[in-house]
Amino acid sequence: MHIFEGFLPSPWWQIWFVVSIPVIMYGIYQMNKLVSQRREIVPLLAVAGAFIFVMSSLKLPSVTGSSSHPTGTGMAAILFGPAVTSVLSVIVLLYQSLFLAHGGLTTLGANVFSMGIAGPFVAYAFYKMASKAGMNFYLNVFLATAIANWVTYVITSLQLALAFPFEGSVFASFKMFALVFATTQVPLAIMEGALTALIMKYVVQVKSDVLVGLNVLTSSAATKLREAME
Repeated sequence: MHIFEGFLPSPWWQIWFVVSIPVIMYGIYQMNKLVSQRREIVPLLAVAGAFIFVMSSLKLPSVTGSSSHPTGTGMAAILFGPAVTSVLSVIVLLYQSLFLAHGGLTTLGANVFSMGIAGPFVAYAFYKMASKAGMNFYLNVFLATAIANWVTYVITSLQLALAFPFEGSVFASFKMFALVFATTQVPLAIMEGALTALIMKYVVQVKSDVLVGLNVLTSSAATKLREAME
């Protein structure tokens, strides 16, 4: 989904910077507050960032101006919330654009908004609502992660459609981009959801206290999940 350097015309690449910067600034505040209060989560924060980097580097050819790949942002959104995930995404996307020619600097705002803000925000909202509704934890993680992936590509399709309307129609252009993305993103999102659920199962097994501390799980829910593994 990384839109490459110079692909978005003015004023679109500037607009996505303006939209993304306030969320990133709030995310930096949230991350500093979280780290100062809970130093023990730093390794998990690093793992979440590394997971985003590895997953989003596995790019496949897609429509002109972009690519398809897992995003890796669903897990960070569940653990730390969408604002902190936006900061992790900025670090990953900046590194990828500078050293891997994946994405770009002028399109950084657009890429951060789709992968680091919109997808994680929807995933986080879904996870919280499904948790309150009593959904199975691992199914919830699977669906939230897959949704983060799909939403990222829906937003990328919208960004491309706004910049390049087909015969003057943004909607027609959006359908064209979204349909092409869908052929690769549906299976990728399912695989990413399954992998993230397996990783979270491991975290529950070895560090469930961290999940309780981050309000990802209640203490009783963590105990039930650990007991189910025995």
